Amino acid sequence: MEKILSTINNFIWGPPLLILLVGTGIYFTFRLRLIQLSKLKLAFKYVFSKDENDIEDLEGDVSSFAALCTALSSTIGTGNIVGVATAIVAGGPGAIFWMWIAAFFGMATKYAEGVLAVKYREVDSNGQIAGGPMYYIEKGLGSKFLAKAFAVFGVGVALLGIGTFGQVKSIADAAKLSFNIPIVVTGIILTIIVALVTLGGIKRISKVSEAIVPFMAVMYIVGVLMVLAVNIRLIPETIILIIESAFNPRAAFGGATGITILMVMQRGIGRGVFSNEAGLGSAPIAAAAARTKEPVRQGLISMTGTFIDTIVICTLTGLAIVITNSYNIGLDGAAVTTSAFQSALPIFNIGKYIVNIGLIFFAFTTIIGWNYYGERCIQYLYGVKAIKPYKIIFIILIAVGPFLPLDLIFIIADICNGLMALPNLVGLIGLREIVISETRKFFEVENKKDEVELIV
Repeated sequence: MEKILSTINNFIWGPPLLILLVGTGIYFTFRLRLIQLSKLKLAFKYVFSKDENDIEDLEGDVSSFAALCTALSSTIGTGNIVGVATAIVAGGPGAIFWMWIAAFFGMATKYAEGVLAVKYREVDSNGQIAGGPMYYIEKGLGSKFLAKAFAVFGVGVALLGIGTFGQVKSIADAAKLSFNIPIVVTGIILTIIVALVTLGGIKRISKVSEAIVPFMAVMYIVGVLMVLAVNIRLIPETIILIIESAFNPRAAFGGATGITILMVMQRGIGRGVFSNEAGLGSAPIAAAAARTKEPVRQGLISMTGTFIDTIVICTLTGLAIVITNSYNIGLDGAAVTTSAFQSALPIFNIGKYIVNIGLIFFAFTTIIGWNYYGERCIQYLYGVKAIKPYKIIFIILIAVGPFLPLDLIFIIADICNGLMALPNLVGLIGLREIVISETRKFFEVENKKDEVELIV
């Protein structure tokens, strides 16, 4: 069974899907006139400033910043520590370059997802906002089949992979390694905390995300910067090595290697997409809950999530791994990143604690973020009556997660992830003119406002 599923997984995540993912980003990049560059400053201004339309009676459950933090809570996860290391070990330092390419074009894709999420959202019978790919595929594209397919795969990813088992196992292992906490104890504590957070709905999830996401990101970034500071003289040549080995894999290993340029591209682009989830359709579910009436404004804010996740955090992790050569000593996964940090920060095992505490926080926020995504998907399929049973199942799976073998589960999760992306990408391509029209109208109004202010 595992061999069959591995074959299916390799087929789904082969060149066609990667080309479709990146190709969609390339299309929006040029049709929107490099919006990820020309409007990035404005996007961050929106992130850190209060929307003048953000009032309590405005349609939406949470602030735009809280919606961004909820989306980041699922994307900033073990992929930023473990995933980057795995990509570099398998594809060499050049994988980082292709990760940048995926992120650059992915920012335009994430923008389009945010625009459509707000435009086609609706209010459910509980008075909460419901939105995401299943709604813009059904209401905008007119395909209930594709919308339901997305929701089914979304529930599968939330319950069987990214949302539960993989993250719980990472937390249990990190707690055991750093603090010698028994796995049973970690499982009990984690189950209780997840239950308290997730049963409170999007408002409680967003509040926890608002508190944890900025803290964990800053803590981890400071740790990486310390590693880079210790090796500051090697940074220029490390960047050159990354770019050179993107097109010549042998440059990173000093001789013959079985790694090809195609393998480097596949590892880098694939890991970049897995990390920032641009095109997969998860982030627009959170974006739809933002308290705003401007789809473009939320699209710009959503776009910054890809920049923070991949351009900043994944890049820093990759630099630390390459600059310390920890990818080339026979380790894999979290051990590679831990080795990089520990080699630069050996005193009192600071490096080990930064990586493993980061893993715990990253994995926990991914759990609560994906709990919400799965909840919205199950609600779309069966109505609000299905939310409570879904949450109970989710919490049970959290409890048993630390004790399950993960190989088969990860393969199933990857398959669901890839299948979830397909209907979303069809929706994005089918509704491309809507995204472009909304963008054009928004900036025409904003430009007129600027002209009036200049006259005054």
